[in-house]
Amino acid sequence: MRIDVIFDTICPWCYVGKRRLERALAQRPLVRADIRWRPFLLNPEMPRQGLERKLYLESKFGSPHRIRQMYAAVTAAGASESIDFCFDHIVRTPDSLPSHRLIRLAGRTGQAQQAVEEVFSAYFTQGLDIGENHVLYGIAAKLGIMRSDVESAFEDISDGGQIVSENTRAHRLGINGVPSYVFNESYALAGAQESDIFLRLIDLARETEAEAPVS
Repeated sequence: MRIDVIFDTICPWCYVGKRRLERALAQRPLVRADIRWRPFLLNPEMPRQGLERKLYLESKFGSPHRIRQMYAAVTAAGASESIDFCFDHIVRTPDSLPSHRLIRLAGRTGQAQQAVEEVFSAYFTQGLDIGENHVLYGIAAKLGIMRSDVESAFEDISDGGQIVSENTRAHRLGINGVPSYVFNESYALAGAQESDIFLRLIDLARETEAEAPVS
């Protein structure tokens, strides 16, 4: 089963959604999931050096009350999925493009899933700046990817352009927020839904597969 996950590495709900999708798939052991991680840029105009966290949150959410509400909701959801969000450790909101490039590179050796988990963990539970190359080199090392390979990928201008193009394509398809999921290119789901909602879509996609005529 093909599952396209449209996400951004700085989106906490995308981390929650990842865990919930994995939990749902664990309940369907016969499903062979081909998960494809599709980049989405929540802040396409973000400066390369990122933005001071307080300024970013104020521009994005407005009042401190709304910010506290957002943090409380996502922290509670994360706790239910064994994610220990440490938002107070985050100093800057980074440009997420470089981390998407690392995940794309990891995908060439079948490690996209692990790379996504490592990037999320680094940012949300350790407060590391995933817009900084040295942080991404460290994540790559955990995955067994040589620093020279990461440097080469980062020097490839066309690689970054492909991520921007995928982001543009997602918007053209009507996707304006993340996480979003597409099952077998037929059934779409928006938001970090509970695992039972994922199960319904997985089962629906399986039923459609079974009913498809043999060509």
